[in-house]
Amino acid sequence: MRYMLDTNICIYLMRHHPPEVAERFATLKYGEVMMSSITLAELRYGVECHPASRTAAETALLALLADVPVLAFDGDAAASYGIVRAAVRDRKRDALDRLIAAHAISLSVILVTNNEADFKDYPGLVIENWAGNGP
Repeated sequence: MRYMLDTNICIYLMRHHPPEVAERFATLKYGEVMMSSITLAELRYGVECHPASRTAAETALLALLADVPVLAFDGDAAASYGIVRAAVRDRKRDALDRLIAAHAISLSVILVTNNEADFKDYPGLVIENWAGNGP
């Protein structure tokens, strides 16, 4: 199995909490877990928005990036996005979540998130929640 981490799971890994996320991550080999370039963009935004903790956040992000490769959003992901967006066009969801979902679908990987409701009804998307609870 291969997994794509949603932004909230990346933040959990950077904060080392909740512990069950880090425990599950530790069972996997390098390359079995990845993040979308869209997720990296969200994480970079988070680092920039908190100047008081910027150094610590930057250090944590760099440590995560050493363990989790970032995959570029490509043409296949763009094609999947069209399908995903059309399937849920009547709902107001975060556009970045739709992009992350489309990227996971295009790679046939499992999306790991603690925000399962945000990704409900995307055709072809498989989700796991390593945190073991809902939002």
